[in-house]
Amino acid sequence: MAKSPKISASHEPGGLIVHISGLLPSLSPAEQRVARLVVANPADAARRTITDLATAAETSEATVIRFCRSVGMDGYPQLRIRLAAEAARRVEPPDARVVGGDIPPGADLAQIIATIAFNDARAVEETAEQLDPAVCEQVVEAIGAAGRIDVYGAGASGFVASDFQQKLHRIGRTAFYFPDVHTALTSAALLGRGDVAVGISHTGTTSDVIEVLEQARQRGATTVALTNFPRSPVTEVADFVLTTAARETTYRSGATASRLAQLTVVDCLFVGVAARSRARTRKALEATAEAVRSHRVGAGRRRA
Repeated sequence: MAKSPKISASHEPGGLIVHISGLLPSLSPAEQRVARLVVANPADAARRTITDLATAAETSEATVIRFCRSVGMDGYPQLRIRLAAEAARRVEPPDARVVGGDIPPGADLAQIIATIAFNDARAVEETAEQLDPAVCEQVVEAIGAAGRIDVYGAGASGFVASDFQQKLHRIGRTAFYFPDVHTALTSAALLGRGDVAVGISHTGTTSDVIEVLEQARQRGATTVALTNFPRSPVTEVADFVLTTAARETTYRSGATASRLAQLTVVDCLFVGVAARSRARTRKALEATAEAVRSHRVGAGRRRA
């Protein structure tokens, strides 16, 4: 029997909307309608009776109760209390046109800039809020002790995977990134105990990443998944699951807010690994900086 992964998502009241958003793809269609109403306006949902919410979601009261249980609530009264607390702590953007996070037809550039800036900042903040330091510490420990680290990702997540590999490599860690699934699979087949494989997928459904992590796990490597959805397929082949909290909007599906949220987690892991061996890290950073110094404009004049 496969062991259950350790997941970094916090289920504290402050992260309820993030928690529900992460579970949304795993809910039934009727429960998803309830979830979207709750996520869009927690304060309004908290004021509704169970009958009102069911009617607004075009479903039944029984479905609302199932939704509550699916997201970890004992029942509707507890959900209303948690939603009221969530609504009280939410920070709304200074520009009222940004509320809702989407970019409507005819939006001017000022509105587009304000909307993107607010949502990107919120993705980073909410990702940091829901990360479990204890799980992150275990991942950092595994990476720090690893003989080799392979990082996998496709599309926009591939850029994050490449960034993480370069950061680790610069502080003297043996790390690889393979954008091609065939080379990734052959690399994963050579991993073993003491090695770490990190798979990055916003949706958690990218077959290439899932297949490579599964291969690495079969070989005995420790597997880590970074995804926005804690019940997605990629978590089934991971020993540790780290979650982001990004909500993509019009024109930006799986490409910007999610990438920034992923980079936030990657940076936390990188600094965690670097801080565990400060002397080694400092020596490696100095050596790599010196190696490229002559390729910076003006470097020769400064030395003179």
